[in-house]
Amino acid sequence: MAETAALYNLKIKSPTKDVPFLLRVIWFFLLGWELAGIWIVLAWMFNATIIGLPIGLWMIDWVPQVLTLKSRPGVWVIDANKGQSKFVAVSQFSWIVRGPYFLLIGWWISLFWSLSAWLICATIIGLPLGVLMLHALPAVTTLHRG
Repeated sequence: MAETAALYNLKIKSPTKDVPFLLRVIWFFLLGWELAGIWIVLAWMFNATIIGLPIGLWMIDWVPQVLTLKSRPGVWVIDANKGQSKFVAVSQFSWIVRGPYFLLIGWWISLFWSLSAWLICATIIGLPLGVLMLHALPAVTTLHRG
């Protein structure tokens, strides 16, 4: 396959692979829920300062991975000629849109959203909703697609 791709100058796209569901469930119950709560509090401590804001926003974007080991959306592009691979993430809204949204809405609503979702996860009935809410946290905060 690689030889054929090299002859025709092909780039192969490979989707990201998800961690097996059972392992994600075990992670969530053993470490994910508690770690995500600490992660969110630390992210908001960084968000409270202008200097720490980039780190805090980066941490919020990683909440779904910390919570349930969810794979980042995107594809791996493999250049058969060079033997190099590069991860290409899902395209995002422009910072011209995301910046004002975060300043006017995202920063305060995402704190309420994340704490509510984390507490909802503490109930068995609310667990699915809480996990969905935490997976949507990057979008609530900065309109991050993922």
